[in-house]
Amino acid sequence: MRAEGYETSKQYAHADLVIVNTCGFIDAAVEESLGAIGEALAENGKVIVTGCLGVKNDLIRAKHPAVLAITGPHDTPAVMSAVHAHLPKPHDPYTDLIGVKLTPPHYAYLKIAEGCNHRCSFCIIPSMRGDLVSRPIGEVLQEAENLVKAGVKELLVISQDTSAYGVDVKYRTGFWQGRPLKTRMTQLCESLGQLGAWVRLHYVYPYPHVDEVIPMMAEGKILPYLDAPFQHASPRILKLMKRPANAEKVLERIRDWRAACPDITIRSTFIVGFPGETEDDFRELLSFLKEAQLDRVGCFEYSPVEGAAANALPDPLPPEVKRYRKEQFMRTQEAISASKLKRKVGRTIKVLVDEPGVGRSSADAPEIDGIVRFEGGKAGQFRDVTIDRADEHDLYGRLQ
Repeated sequence: MRAEGYETSKQYAHADLVIVNTCGFIDAAVEESLGAIGEALAENGKVIVTGCLGVKNDLIRAKHPAVLAITGPHDTPAVMSAVHAHLPKPHDPYTDLIGVKLTPPHYAYLKIAEGCNHRCSFCIIPSMRGDLVSRPIGEVLQEAENLVKAGVKELLVISQDTSAYGVDVKYRTGFWQGRPLKTRMTQLCESLGQLGAWVRLHYVYPYPHVDEVIPMMAEGKILPYLDAPFQHASPRILKLMKRPANAEKVLERIRDWRAACPDITIRSTFIVGFPGETEDDFRELLSFLKEAQLDRVGCFEYSPVEGAAANALPDPLPPEVKRYRKEQFMRTQEAISASKLKRKVGRTIKVLVDEPGVGRSSADAPEIDGIVRFEGGKAGQFRDVTIDRADEHDLYGRLQ
């Protein structure tokens, strides 16, 4: 499925069993999640559902009664119990040491914290998952090291608020390989950069200390890629959203990041049609988009979420207005993206092959960004690709 930059693989037929990780925070995500479950059932037949929508068991069962099991968010033991019940697990004395891994062999998500201290009016994560709880830095790094030793080539660092890592424990000192390390994003990135894998940062709020990781990107220690959820640009709407951001300062920070690391890729997500969003607010958002020249962008129409404070805000927008604004937003971004990708034509770039003929550059996170197409290659390889052409989202080239 694709939602302006978000897609999942449809290669279900050859899998022994499919696990669909869902989202239940907005109506569009609920519909997409239900659609993905249906696709998986049609292609494979053996489906386990997990993630945020899993708390709405009755909704899923009513739409897809054939699913094998349904679990809620952050419940790995229940997922694995369901997997083992329907697909007995052969013992492997080596891979058993690295714990649960539900992605392809060459990349893995590295979760560093759970929960969030923010109270954004459109979000119910804190009510579902609680306040921020950071994992011990030694535990995170040991998991990362085990994954790389098992063949993982790319680590995708995730949490609900990656830049707040360690705030809850006051940046407590932990230990890894006998060395003391602060439970802090910058020291975590410095250590991850020593493992020899690609390290990609997701869900990074633009706090001042984020500036400290940009030189690591310029030096090649971690990927020059930053996923920062800006959500909007109008100060009035950001205030209604209860977002910790200021559009003018964000633009200044983006300029500074690009000055320090010219190759940086900046991805973000935005919500259009938030309650009370006026034409002036929306024009301000488009103006921000044109000035920021972001590399990768996702956009969602606002939809009420049960339990969210934004439900009580006045002046909700009609569906047709939200839809029109999303279309305008994405047309604007597609032109920006096409222009930026066209500049890569003629260059030779390093690509991580996901499957023969399809790979990703440092600018492309799996499932949410664009891809690089070519002939040949083997999953898990790093290959050089010379780019021959580009469209609004993807690159096309030849293996070297």
